[in-house]
Amino acid sequence: MTSDKAQNSHQTAQTAKQGHCSRCGRVWTLATPQGVCQWCGKQASCQTSTAKPRSVKTRRRRQPPRPVIGNGYDQLPDPHLTYYRIAVRIAVKVLTDDQEDLLHDIIIHLDRVAERKRARGEQFSEAGIYRTAEHVKDHYWYDLRKRTSGLDCGNCSTKQRRKCKEDWLYGDCPKLVKLESLNKPIIDSEGNMTELGDLIADDTALDLDAWLDCKQLFLDYPRLKRIAKKIADGDQLAGAERVFLHKLRRQEQKKLL
Repeated sequence: MTSDKAQNSHQTAQTAKQGHCSRCGRVWTLATPQGVCQWCGKQASCQTSTAKPRSVKTRRRRQPPRPVIGNGYDQLPDPHLTYYRIAVRIAVKVLTDDQEDLLHDIIIHLDRVAERKRARGEQFSEAGIYRTAEHVKDHYWYDLRKRTSGLDCGNCSTKQRRKCKEDWLYGDCPKLVKLESLNKPIIDSEGNMTELGDLIADDTALDLDAWLDCKQLFLDYPRLKRIAKKIADGDQLAGAERVFLHKLRRQEQKKLL
């Protein structure tokens, strides 16, 4: 009986197509070019021996390493080391520029909460540390949304917040800050069109009218330039110079009125 099975398998191997399974990549054992593979049990076809067998990868894809935030904090003693390890996992969920600041805020807040719990004789569990760190992260997003868009849902009632969430009424909030493009065309009173960005006042721009008035004033009164230099150097003015400066100020005030 055993010899018959060995003989049948030998005959099957001789009559089998030469190739590999298109599913699992193992040696094809069937005589037909298509069928159910005995290795994987799936409907497959025979790949010729000249074709490259399908490679089956079992390795897991490696995730990129997380960026190191707060370099050197891993040397802190407990419990601050535990605060740091938890805070790093939470801080990566915010904007990159604010991750280090949020890391510090979480560690400081956890330390304050732990101190209050010790004063009351309570334990600060790891689950409580995670919840507290998540609350600090949530407040970060609330403050960011308030600063950038003006939305502060904390001042609204629970009913109003639920309604805004269900109907998505955040865009209709009266406190919402409307953003305008700097390239938006603006038409002035004379009918001239310009961009909104060109109308923004610049603190570093030169006031040509004031500069021309000052230059003309120095040309009309050369003595005033020497007095201005003495005031800038911290020197004391003479009596005649103080009288001259007083009269000139009164004269300019009359022009303004």
